[in-house]
Amino acid sequence: MTFLSTIRVLVFLMTVFGIYMVFPIWKLSLFIGILGIAIFIFLLLKYADKKVESNLNKELIKINEDEIDILSGNFHHRNQGLPFQDPNHFYSLDIDLFGRGSFFQYINRTTISEGTEQLANMLKANHISDITLRQDAIKELSYKPEWRQGYSATSSLVEVETPAKVIIKWLLGHRPFLTKQIKWLAIGFSIISIVLLGFSIFNIIDKSLIGYWLLLGLGITGIYLKRINYLALNSDKLKDTFRHYASLLNQIETETFTSELLLQKQNQIKSKEKKASQIFKEFSKTLDALDNRNNLISAIFGNGLFLLDLKNSYHIEQWMSLHATKVEEWFEVVSFFDAFNTLGNVAFNHPDFVFPDIKTHGAVINATQLGHPLLNKTKRVDSDVLIDNEQFFIVTGANMAGKSTFLRTVSLHIVMANVGLPVCAKASQYHPVKLITSMRTSDSLTDESSYFFSELKRLKYIVDAIKKEPYFIVLDEILKGTNSTDKAIGSKKFVEKLVASKATGIIATHDLSLCTIEKELSEVKNYYFDAEIINDELHFDYTLKEGICKNMNASFLLKKMDII
Repeated sequence: MTFLSTIRVLVFLMTVFGIYMVFPIWKLSLFIGILGIAIFIFLLLKYADKKVESNLNKELIKINEDEIDILSGNFHHRNQGLPFQDPNHFYSLDIDLFGRGSFFQYINRTTISEGTEQLANMLKANHISDITLRQDAIKELSYKPEWRQGYSATSSLVEVETPAKVIIKWLLGHRPFLTKQIKWLAIGFSIISIVLLGFSIFNIIDKSLIGYWLLLGLGITGIYLKRINYLALNSDKLKDTFRHYASLLNQIETETFTSELLLQKQNQIKSKEKKASQIFKEFSKTLDALDNRNNLISAIFGNGLFLLDLKNSYHIEQWMSLHATKVEEWFEVVSFFDAFNTLGNVAFNHPDFVFPDIKTHGAVINATQLGHPLLNKTKRVDSDVLIDNEQFFIVTGANMAGKSTFLRTVSLHIVMANVGLPVCAKASQYHPVKLITSMRTSDSLTDESSYFFSELKRLKYIVDAIKKEPYFIVLDEILKGTNSTDKAIGSKKFVEKLVASKATGIIATHDLSLCTIEKELSEVKNYYFDAEIINDELHFDYTLKEGICKNMNASFLLKKMDII
């Protein structure tokens, strides 16, 4: 870039010097001037290309530096996805899907706001159909790290000023104000202008006629000036977006895909006559042309002699009438690849994760060495988990022994598997099921609801949901807002109701009396996480064991911390 800049300055100086030396010979000085300008423009274009290449490489470096940081555990400064957090959702608030240190914050690599939204919606969708299609697409993208990073780097280079939804709304809502006759008027007017200029040069007509003709052109343009200004005001915000999307569409069009879902999305942007990327690129150039009206010389002479504003506005409106209805679909494809690149990146970064073997019957989850995907693999303790359909686990254990982490591990297995992602396990067989949880409830002064009433509403929400279709239910210490006796009775009756409803799931509790249900109902199984006091220190092995917890640690910790 420095070399091209230096040469460009030298060409400029040599051109000026050459013109100065042969100035009296006007034909030669004209030739030197034209040649110098041509070389200067060529070098300028080469410089622009190199600048784009340089910026792209800088972005690729940043992407890989970020990946190293994130895989080292440094990701808590990234987008937390808080706008997508919904306390009324099936599970998003309970399993740390969004927020600081969340799964979303860890995996998100989207570069377009619409892609970010699409990724968040996929994590919240609870869709259990077409999982294998999504798995195949994610596998294929995981094998294309160069393409994925090139797509993300290109996408990161341009700041999109206007959201896609606003653009689509404007394109579909615009009412054309120029008829087809304007096209021929602009062509005819331009031809006459060129003829008049030629006649003027050869003194066939009086030069003052050009001035009157220029005023006529400005007068014709002035008739439509207010509506052209409004069109230009809106289109000025779009040109960068369409140039940006054109390059991304081109990358999608020119890549070879084999998985069904990616081919389907690629076919969505195919047009019978032209590529979608070419159509977007042409529109961007037309928007640029209208934007040149801000140049005073172009505004006066371009409109006065060639009706440029009318011509460019007509081309914009024609493009909108032909392609406005397809723009939303094409934008969606760009956002789809932005979101799926994130999922492909997860698979690439974690070759030790496995894609679940999708089953249509049998156990809901049969996983070997299942772990939490955000925990350091050198420190986490994995568990073998086998949960049959219509089976319910009661998990007991001491404080901090690993119950809540286990619930979130199983929950994330379901969410990741439903999205099509590989899961943090050595092996997994999975019968797709939707997830619903009750792990974090809170009181609300705004809604005038107590903690206990909020929890009851959540449990009612779960009961109503499982009447319509099967769900995997995850509960953590329910009915905390009442006395221990009432809680024990209520918890037991609620679990009995869930089992009678043929529900599948897990409940974690400190209430050991709940474990007696195992003797009454064959569908219920007791598991626990243990804690031991060795040499006056508390030790956890974080290992899931069959049976009922025997050791609790609250009293020990109170004494250890000199609270009692």
